[in-house]
Parts: sequence; structure tokens; C-alpha cells
Amino acid sequence: MTEKDSQLMDAAKKLEASFLSEMLKSAGFGQTPESFGGGAGEDQFSSFLVSAQADAMVEGGGIGLAQSFFDALKEAQK
Repeated sequence: MTEKDSQLMDAAKKLEASFLSEMLKSAGFGQTPESFGGGAGEDQFSSFLVSAQADAMVEGGGIGLAQSFFDALKEAQK
């Protein structure tokens, strides 16, 4: 893999992580349950938890979007 390909794959992984982060937020991941009130601090830092989880999912193989994004970016360069 060339340096340019490596940069494209990094960008593709960031796009997939961003997508997964939004999906996790929509699914309610990181929201404070009613029975455990963590206050404003917990609400503010929950986005970091969701982002970290999405990054971990991508590093673990993700859902295949990174490869699709990479292929599309590679094709767009031609």
C-alpha cells in the first residue's frame, strides 16, 4: 500500500467512525438512564464515549464501510 493509499484508508476509517458514532447516538448509546443521574458532566462527556466506541468498532473491522469509502475515494482520484 502506498503512502497515498494509506492516507485514503485513514480518511475512509474516519468517515466510517463518524457514521457509526451517529448510529450509536441514534440508538441511544451513551445516554444517561433515568435511574442513574450523572448530571451535566456525564451528558457532556458521553459524546467522547460514543466516539471512542465507534473508533474501537472500526479498528475491530467495522461494518465494511471503510473499504467501500476507500474504493470510492481511490476511483475518484483516477
